[in-house]
Formats: sequence, structure tokens, C-alpha cells
Amino acid sequence: MYNTCRFLVVFMLFSTALYAQDKSWKFAHISDTHIGNETSVEDLRRTVRDINANPDIQFAVISGDITEFGADEELRTAKNILDSLNKPWYIVPGNHDMNWSENGGNSFKKIFGSETFATKQHGYLFIGINCGPNMRMSPGQVPRENLVWLDSVLKATPKETPIIFVNHYPQDSSLNNWYEIVDRLKTHNIQLVICGHGHNNHHLNFEGIPGIMGRSNLRAKDPVGGYNIVTIAADSVYYNERTPGVATKPVWTKDRLYNHHFKPESKYKRPGYAVNQQFNNVQTLWRIQDDSDIGAGTTIVGDKVIVVNTAGRIKAYALTTGKQVWATKAGGKIYSTPCAADNFIVVACTDDYLYCLDKNTGRINWKAVSGKPIVASPVIKDGRVFCGSSDGHFKCYDLKTGKVNWDFAAVKGFVETRPLLYNGNVYFGSWGNHFYALNQKTGAVLWDWTNGSTNRMFSPASCEPVATGNRLFIVAPDRYMTCIDAITGKQLWRKQDPKIRVRESMGISTDSTLVYAKTMEGDVVGFDTKADSMSVKWQGSKNMGYDISPTLIKEQGGLVFATSNSGAILAFNRADGSLAWVHKISNALVNPLSFVNDHQLVATTMDGVIVCLKY
Repeated sequence: MYNTCRFLVVFMLFSTALYAQDKSWKFAHISDTHIGNETSVEDLRRTVRDINANPDIQFAVISGDITEFGADEELRTAKNILDSLNKPWYIVPGNHDMNWSENGGNSFKKIFGSETFATKQHGYLFIGINCGPNMRMSPGQVPRENLVWLDSVLKATPKETPIIFVNHYPQDSSLNNWYEIVDRLKTHNIQLVICGHGHNNHHLNFEGIPGIMGRSNLRAKDPVGGYNIVTIAADSVYYNERTPGVATKPVWTKDRLYNHHFKPESKYKRPGYAVNQQFNNVQTLWRIQDDSDIGAGTTIVGDKVIVVNTAGRIKAYALTTGKQVWATKAGGKIYSTPCAADNFIVVACTDDYLYCLDKNTGRINWKAVSGKPIVASPVIKDGRVFCGSSDGHFKCYDLKTGKVNWDFAAVKGFVETRPLLYNGNVYFGSWGNHFYALNQKTGAVLWDWTNGSTNRMFSPASCEPVATGNRLFIVAPDRYMTCIDAITGKQLWRKQDPKIRVRESMGISTDSTLVYAKTMEGDVVGFDTKADSMSVKWQGSKNMGYDISPTLIKEQGGLVFATSNSGAILAFNRADGSLAWVHKISNALVNPLSFVNDHQLVATTMDGVIVCLKY
């Protein structure tokens, strides 16, 4: 009897092991390949060869930051390498593929076919979506169109289907709208979240949902890069780091996979608007939720406000009511703040065209083609339009006809900013570490300044420069403020202060005595425009916290306005820097503000909010 029982126990254990083995399956988790990095191509090719040589790996998931800079060439290189995989692979973009994109995020979808995926594997539904941010430096931001797509996928999915969700960012406050994702996933059988972004292996937890961050494929300081082999066995997931061609390391993390049966609950933190109750002098006159992201400022033309979005629409709303007056469709995402003069509205688009529209009807008067998408914003003066592009050109156009008056074709990198017109010259930076001064009439180069860095991320490309007294000021992600002689290009001073970490947001006071900049800690600082170095004369109250949004600081009617990457508009008293009021309109980055008068403004946010405030 003992032997029989022992045999049955052994047989049951053996059968269970066989069952678990039969039910186990593997896939590769690759992340943060950063094609464009010095070793990235070799690192990714080695990983692809290693996966191809492993018949146990059934498919691969690549969780974002495919490229270093989102450039077309980098994207095509990554696609060519990944196409050599001998098994299916599924991919989503990361912030590096979108934020610094010369193509406005369009090329990722063109080259890879989509920026989302949904695939059924062994009874699990894998869902992957884009994380943004769309062309503006900020925390991640899942685009509204991706949220709509996710809704459609979940609606078509039975509630009991186990889901593994893939995004580049962790589903926490590093993603502005993480709660919109988590709340949606909790309505279904979400069992695991896979992400990248941190470049290291980490086991995480997102409000009860197990999360696993995979390492970067880059070698960093090691001789060889790496990825993770993921094993799903019965009700568990196991992660093994793999050094391609060398060894598979022991399991570094595991977790149980099961239906959590999440219930609606309010114990988890969500963005609040309690701050608005402290300042009841701010009133919302009207508010609109657009159906797409908005990644640019607005312009006010008479009784209309002109708004653009990432669905490629240019819209006019009545300034008094917010009612839509007209809408025109362009052929790509728009990140260009419109400008207006006379009867014309000019806006650039990532479909490679600069558009000129009739302000009353939205009818297209002319389109001027560029060699690549345009993510820069135009400026109009004296019947001419000035705008840069992603094709290495900066052009001057005739406002009425669209004819090119002159073409400066030697821009290094691409242009994103709105240029400064000052004293007969045009000034702008590029994502190639250069800053240019051209003659407005001829396009002739006056001077070309470079910060000396080889890191494109440090380019003075996103700030809108300001000038006074023939002194030009710029800030950049290298955290330097630089003062340049606007006529000669001579560097007058250049300073980095670890206690005042300026980045890309700046502006100038109405009396031109102060150049404003926002620090990464969220302070607004006023610097003396006549000083021989970075001399602080004015400092706004600390209220924003860590903030990296590159939105223009404006002074209007005795107040200095700054915005945050989490939906807040802050007004400081110009006289002493004290806080006048704060008003939160969203939880996403606020774009450049437009002022109707000294007591009324229009604001837009990255997640598609359009609001008119009276204060």
C-alpha cells in the first residue's frame, strides 16, 4: 500500500511537472535600444542573432526608445535590423522616438506600420501603446488617439481574457495620464505590465498590478549588451537576463499571474484641482475637450482663436463662446503655433507643407512644400513669413503668394523653435548644437554660434530666444544660460549654476530689464539684462516643483505667467515675485498662452484641453 501511494504521489508530481512544462512558453523582452548611440547597432544585431538561435523564444516585444533621437535614418536602421528576426516581433515607441522627432512622430508609424499593437499569444492578450510625449519635453503622455484605440480594444475583449500590457514608461506619475491607463486596465483581467525607460531591471507594482521593467539593450560599460528572456509557466512569470552569445543568468524576478478582480476604489492618488479653490478670482469662461492632443500654442485673430492639433486639424473658435467657426484638415500632425497678419493665418505641418489660410473661412490660400516635415513655428513680418524645417533649410516666404524669397540651406540638425525677429535679423537655434543669425532681407549669414557640444540633446533648439540692447539670450538642456552680442555673435557670457538649473523656458519683461527663465525645480527667475554674468534680480515663489516644460514665460498687465508640465498656470506679481494665483486646467503640459487682454487668456494642454479664463 505504501509503495502504491508513493508511486501515485511521484506520478502526480511528475505529471504536474510535465503539465507545467507543456504549458510554459517564452518570449524576448528587448528595450531601450537607442539606435544612434555609439554601440547600439552592434548591440541590437547581437541580440537579434541570439534570439534567432534560440528556438524556445517564440516572439519578441520591444518596449520603446528604439532610437536616440527619433530621426528617420535611425528608425530605418532599427527596422532593418529587427526585420532579420526569424520570429514575430511587436514594438512601441518611447520618449526618445517622439520628443526629439524631426518628423513630429509621423515616421515611426510609417516605418513600423503602427505605434500600437494587440496580439493574442497562448490565451494572453498583449496590448502595447505609445507613451509620447508629443514633441514637447515633459513627462510621458499617452496620446488621446491611443486612449481611444485602447478603449476600442478593451471593448472587444472579453472581461476574463488575461492581459499583459506593454508601454515604454512605468504606469506611475512619470506618465502624466498613468491613471487613465490603469483605471481602464482594471476593468479587465490585467495581470502584468511590461515597460522600459529606466535602463535597468526592476520589479515594480502599479496599484496592485505586477510590473516589470527590462534593462536597456545597450552594453553601457559592459563588453556586451543584453535583454530578458520571459517565461510564462502555468500561473507565473519568470525573468532571466540574457547576455547574447555568453550566458543566461538565473531568474532575477518572478511573479504570480492571476485575475485580481479589481474593484473601483479611490484609495489611490489621482490628480486633484483643490488649488483652484484657493484662488476664486479665476473663472472659466468656456472649456473644450478636443479629440486629439494639442502640442502647440494658439493665436488670437480678432474675434477668433486659432487652435491646431495632432490630428492635423486647424480650427477657429469664437473667442467669446468657444463655439467652432471653421475647421481645415492638413495632412499630418501639427506642432506649430499659428501666426497671423492681415487676413492670413500661417501654420506649419508635419506633412512637409507650410499652410496659409484665410482667417475668416479657413480656406487654403497656398501651400509651400518642404523637403521634410515641419515642426517649427513661423513668424510674420512686413508681408514675409520666416520658418525653419527639418530638412536643413530655413526659408523666407512671401505672405500673399507663398513664393520663396530666400533659402538658407545650411542648418545643422532640424529647427523646432519659433524664430526671433530683432533689429532686421532673424535668430534661431537647431537640434545640431548651432544657433544662427541671418539677415531678414537676404538670408545672408551674420554669424553662427555653437555651444561646442557633440550631444544633440544639449542643443539650444527648443527655447524661443529673447533680445534687448543688442544682447541675445538663450537657455538650453545643458543648463547653461548664454548671452551673445546680437550683431557680432561674440559670446559675452555663458554660465551654469547648479542652484539655478535653467533649461528651455524663457521670456523677457515688458520693460526689457529682465530676462526670465524657469528652473528645473519650478522657480521663475529674472536675470539682469545688462549684467556681465548671470545676475539674479527677481525670483518668483517656489510652487511648481520639478518641471521641464519648454513653454514661453510671458509678462502681461503686471503679472508674470509661467506654466507647468502638469496642467497648472501660475501668475506672479511682477513687482516682488509673490504668487498672485494658480489655476490647474489639466494634468498635462500647458502650451504657450495667448492673451485677450490684461484679464483674459486662452490656454491649451497636451491632452487636448482648450480653455478661456478670466482673472
